[in-house]
Amino acid sequence: MTHPRPIPPSHDLLDLEGLVALVTGASQNIGAGIARRLAEAGASVIVHYRARRDSAAGVVDAILAAGGRAQALQADLADASGVNRLFSGTLEVFGALDIVINNAGTFPVRPLLDMTFAEWRAMYADNVESAFLCTQAAARHMRTAGGGAIVNVASIESLAPAPEHSHYGSAKAAVVMFTRAAAQELGPYGIRVNAVSPGLVARPGIADDWPDGVERWLKQVPLRRLAEAEDVADACLFLASPAARFISGHNLVVDGGMLSAKIY
Repeated sequence: MTHPRPIPPSHDLLDLEGLVALVTGASQNIGAGIARRLAEAGASVIVHYRARRDSAAGVVDAILAAGGRAQALQADLADASGVNRLFSGTLEVFGALDIVINNAGTFPVRPLLDMTFAEWRAMYADNVESAFLCTQAAARHMRTAGGGAIVNVASIESLAPAPEHSHYGSAKAAVVMFTRAAAQELGPYGIRVNAVSPGLVARPGIADDWPDGVERWLKQVPLRRLAEAEDVADACLFLASPAARFISGHNLVVDGGMLSAKIY
């Protein structure tokens, strides 16, 4: 039996000072919010991006302006070579890696009967395979470093289906189950693995792009608003922090109570 670690005082529960975090897909929206929040908590942050270099640079600039530490790194997470370059680059920049937030993914809409097999496979590559490759790379380092925290960003669609999202919902469900399996295998190395499942998150233009969907959400969700990126970021911060030191294999739903709303 392992000996319990010292219990941190309450004012240090969300303190990430001295830790290094990698956030994938961090150039905009949820990922950018997570990167900023972890930096506010004291972590040195790698802001990963695939194509949006200027946006990632803007996230880094905001963190630096607030007195934090951050650097942007580009990588294509579609194969192990790109993932390995990202992780080696992280270690070169900051010399350590304690936290990984697997946020990168895509969110296309496609009717099931119109979907091509290539589109189905692309969804799994972007949302499931990238999480697998990054978790594996992180765990190989964390195993020798004495532990760490991994948080996978899933979706409430892993728990409740939505029209024209059969590929997305099933991919996010795979992420949740992968999270639980990884938590079981990696726990003995001191590595905690959890997931966060957001509901509908506000972004610029969403009310114009999908007015009927936003209207339906606001009428149904108990807290009567969309999530902000910071709402999701705070859940990730909690699960990555000492406050969640004995939580692993959990899927934390951040949906304003939507999944508790009445069906009839």
